[in-house]
Amino acid sequence: MTEPPLGLIGLGLVGSALAERFEQAGFTVHGHDIDPVRMQSFSGVAQRSAFDVAKSCRRTVLSLPTTEIVQSVLAEIDAAVQPGDILLDTTTGDPDAIASLGALLLTRGVHYVDATIAGSSVQVRAGDVIVMLGGAATAVQACDDVIRSFAKQSFHLGPCSAGARMKLVVNLVLGLYRAVLAEGLSFAKACGIDPAIALEVLQAGPAYSRVMDTKGQKMLARDFEPQARLSQHLKDVRLILAEAAKHGAKTPLSELHHALLKALETAGYGNEDNVAIIRAFEENKN
Repeated sequence: MTEPPLGLIGLGLVGSALAERFEQAGFTVHGHDIDPVRMQSFSGVAQRSAFDVAKSCRRTVLSLPTTEIVQSVLAEIDAAVQPGDILLDTTTGDPDAIASLGALLLTRGVHYVDATIAGSSVQVRAGDVIVMLGGAATAVQACDDVIRSFAKQSFHLGPCSAGARMKLVVNLVLGLYRAVLAEGLSFAKACGIDPAIALEVLQAGPAYSRVMDTKGQKMLARDFEPQARLSQHLKDVRLILAEAAKHGAKTPLSELHHALLKALETAGYGNEDNVAIIRAFEENKN
């Protein structure tokens, strides 16, 4: 028997990387994106709309920028989804909104699993990411083959929205690591130390983090070609601060990080890779 097709809505940086992994794993991928350029480079079965993807697939992956866009897409595909269908959402979004969407879809027998990804599009393409899952255990298990096709490890953290909350924790720490590395390399340069040597020392010592491996050379080369955009992380930091406010968590470092990212986006760097945070420590010096 032929395996049923797998749907994919959203073919941006992460979505296109997911498409490659799915096809390499043997899935027939039915995909759609509103950007015709992205559709031209998609090698799977191109569908004319998100509705057509959901109509042709019983499992559909969403790779979209925000929860608001997810809500819009879910409204578009509403008449196409059927009881028993599974929607696997990789979007980093608002946990409360995700929980509400999951509860609403479940009244129709549709399973909604938040499957947030820790890692850039380059790491997705290499299968070097982890996935944080929220949803019913049966639905999560039914997507195990999909998850294993692009992730080295996954964690089922609880009901719908649990994965989204953990993703905010991960992104808080990861974003601050990038900011600290950027500040450290800039500090080394100001002190007369070759930043490349400084990075080598940092990677060898107790200050090491994997961010140095994935982003260090890009910072040194001022390579701002996006693997994950600065504006996208600014959106995540806004979600982090909103979630912190709901729960009374203190996040002074994230508040400062937000100010740095916002200033860079205002200056026109939002579409650059998130290593552009280094600009906050190097540009507009007197």
